[in-house]
Amino acid sequence: MKTADGWKDYKILATSDGMKLENWNGVILLRPDPQVIWTGKNLYSYEGVNAVYHRSEKGGGAWERRKNFPAEWCVSYRDLTFKVKPMGFKHTGLFPEQAVNWDAMRKLISAAREKGGREIKVLNLFAYTGAASVACAKAGAKVTHVDAAKGMVERAGENARLSGVESGIRYIVDDCMKFVQREIRRGNKYDGIIMDPPSYGRGPGGETWKIERDLFGFVCACAQLLSDKPVFFLINSYTTGLQPAVLKNILTLALKNFSGSATAYEVGIATEEGIPLPCGASGLFVGEGYDD
Repeated sequence: MKTADGWKDYKILATSDGMKLENWNGVILLRPDPQVIWTGKNLYSYEGVNAVYHRSEKGGGAWERRKNFPAEWCVSYRDLTFKVKPMGFKHTGLFPEQAVNWDAMRKLISAAREKGGREIKVLNLFAYTGAASVACAKAGAKVTHVDAAKGMVERAGENARLSGVESGIRYIVDDCMKFVQREIRRGNKYDGIIMDPPSYGRGPGGETWKIERDLFGFVCACAQLLSDKPVFFLINSYTTGLQPAVLKNILTLALKNFSGSATAYEVGIATEEGIPLPCGASGLFVGEGYDD
């Protein structure tokens, strides 16, 4: 497991009974987490909780807003700054565990720029609120950020402005699969590709996405967008039951014509209890010459 342990503005204070207690730069949230199947602490009694997310038996849920709960605020990781804004389905607009991948991509981009003396182009698909886009742009890459949700793309722009990299990111509101198909026809190429595909999704025209059925074919299509000497290809997954080795296998097979190697790992985040909380899986292909 690769564990995000470099945060100062974010901490997991405690875990128990399917919940995690978090400190987001002074704002305390209590949210469900499906990986927390152990018991022993009453987190609801913790003093100073600003909001609790309650699941509904009918699906979804809602925030119970307590005293001094701001509508939005900011957290920083190293030299990056992001807006936090709690939304439906317990999300806050940021996945802190992904800091391990932000660091890895920044290192790879910096190495590629130094070795090749060239502009590094990165494509971020299913890009959400753009934390990965901001991290890559901060390392000097030119990023194309694609997501079908206009509101999330707008929030990505806010994150870019907070980190001072707004000029390094191009924003596209579009279905990711359709955008990739058009980019293939245009002959455009990228040195790095990031994707965070959903387990299930439905497009504006009624199209359906199922990760078990569609991920491999989509990665193969995206491989056509890679430059001759790609720097990296990153897949993130929060789909329950999808093992890291599956992501490694997909990258190995889909990128067999490129020089480099694929790895895969659990992604987690350190807790104040001294245990890492698993949060998902990542598969990372690194082009030959950039892995040292």
